[in-house]
Amino acid sequence: MTVIVDPAGPPAAPPETTRATLRRNFWRGVWRVLRRKPSRMAGVVIVALFALMGVAGPLLYPAQLPRDDNALYAPPSLAHPFGTDFEGTDVLALVITGARYVLLTGLATAVITVALGTAIGLFAGFHRGRWDTVLMRLTDMNLAIPGLPLLLVLSTVWKFESPLEMGLVLGVLGWGGIARAVRSQTLSLRERGFIEAARGLGLPTRHIIGRELLPSMAPYIAMNMLIAVTGAVYAQVGLFFLGVLPFESNNWGVMLNLAVFNGGALTTPAALPYLMAPLIAILLLTLGIVLIVDAMDEIFNPRLREE
Repeated sequence: MTVIVDPAGPPAAPPETTRATLRRNFWRGVWRVLRRKPSRMAGVVIVALFALMGVAGPLLYPAQLPRDDNALYAPPSLAHPFGTDFEGTDVLALVITGARYVLLTGLATAVITVALGTAIGLFAGFHRGRWDTVLMRLTDMNLAIPGLPLLLVLSTVWKFESPLEMGLVLGVLGWGGIARAVRSQTLSLRERGFIEAARGLGLPTRHIIGRELLPSMAPYIAMNMLIAVTGAVYAQVGLFFLGVLPFESNNWGVMLNLAVFNGGALTTPAALPYLMAPLIAILLLTLGIVLIVDAMDEIFNPRLREE
């Protein structure tokens, strides 16, 4: 019996099948990395709960939260797990309804910061020459802008009623650091062999940047996006706590300001739950993001996954 062997070998899998397989393998690797340390799963759960709080929280409560004049600074109980504030409003309801503004601002800031910083850093590092000089001088100017004084000036004419407005300003002010870091990595990667090979094949610049350079920096960009969220949360909460922005929207910074300056939380023990509730929320959100960032380094680093 004669066996005929196809010299061309088995047929190659279609590109769609290959991409689907790569996606499945990637998500399986992500799941293995997360399960390796319970703290990482805890971080995912914490961030998911805050995301759910921001999306569905305001739908659970009326626009004007109910007040009880007979329950001012009520202690924590089953009805009010964090007690009530100086107006008799449930503190937990304030934390939940205030999460949307904080989270949307953080997300908008992170997207704008990373998008601007990555685009400018990639373009400057890849093209170098005059474009590099011009863009880096703009980056230096961005890094030299004093953010807090500028926000104080803007707050006199801008109410920041929308979290997207706040995120836009914080994002435009905060992209300089990422731009410089991405440029440095681009200058290093553009001399690697695979980039030289892509140039030798005559591939367009858009393909080289989008398909070769950008995926190599995806871990760094993703981690910076999460870190930018925490920075935006601190910035906006600090501005509202200082009272430099009008209290048009309920958020955790407004709660801290009212707890300290209106509620006397620093001198009245009964008001401590009103002060501690937003602080605990900020701490937990930051902890969840830090735990996810810890997992992302291993997710994107094959050597760490094999150890």
